[in-house]
Amino acid sequence: MLKGFREFILRGNVVDLAVAVVIGGAFAALVMVFSDSIIAPFIAALGGADASGLGFTITSGNEATFVDIGAVLTAVISFVITAAVVYFVFVVPMNSYQKRKKARAGEEAEEVPADVALLTEIRDLLASGTSTTAPEDGTGAQ
Repeated sequence: MLKGFREFILRGNVVDLAVAVVIGGAFAALVMVFSDSIIAPFIAALGGADASGLGFTITSGNEATFVDIGAVLTAVISFVITAAVVYFVFVVPMNSYQKRKKARAGEEAEEVPADVALLTEIRDLLASGTSTTAPEDGTGAQ
């Protein structure tokens, strides 16, 4: 488990990680404002005219015992919005980039110039000790 964590830490770029944290924090603030200003009022409206939102009071007359289900729903909606945006804005493009990078690396590995292929063949023949030339007696037998 620690090996995987070490590889994760060493794989990433610290600057990219810092930028992601800053952007993530700014985006989280944006989603919270959206949730508090637009989604929460709609959820509170479901609670009725005399209630302070969607929820219930455990002890009558004691506002400290109010269970605010609307706030929980708002937090869940904020989380889903944040997760969806992170996935579609960061994860999907990064996965696509990684696939293209691997495909490009595979294409580059397959393309071997003819002179390099010939030199590789000569090297392999010399290493194996096999000769492809005919013997000097002219019989053609090896």
